[in-house]
Amino acid sequence: MSALSLRLPNSLHRHIKEIAQQEGVSINQFISSAVSEKISAIMTEEYLMQRAKKADKKEFKRILHKVPNRPPIPGDEL
Repeated sequence: MSALSLRLPNSLHRHIKEIAQQEGVSINQFISSAVSEKISAIMTEEYLMQRAKKADKKEFKRILHKVPNRPPIPGDEL
């Protein structure tokens, strides 16, 4: 494991400390988890963008045309 010196605004540090206490974890654990979540989100976006580049738009539209045109289930209107 490696160490990282990090400068944060006091207000951000205060929020991190409060949330970490509420979650019952250390500040280090909280920050590590937050960074892991951000990395995961970025990697997922990159993966999906690469997959989208390989997509066949004509095939996609062909499949969508098979979906019946009906009103949404109540609660799914938005």
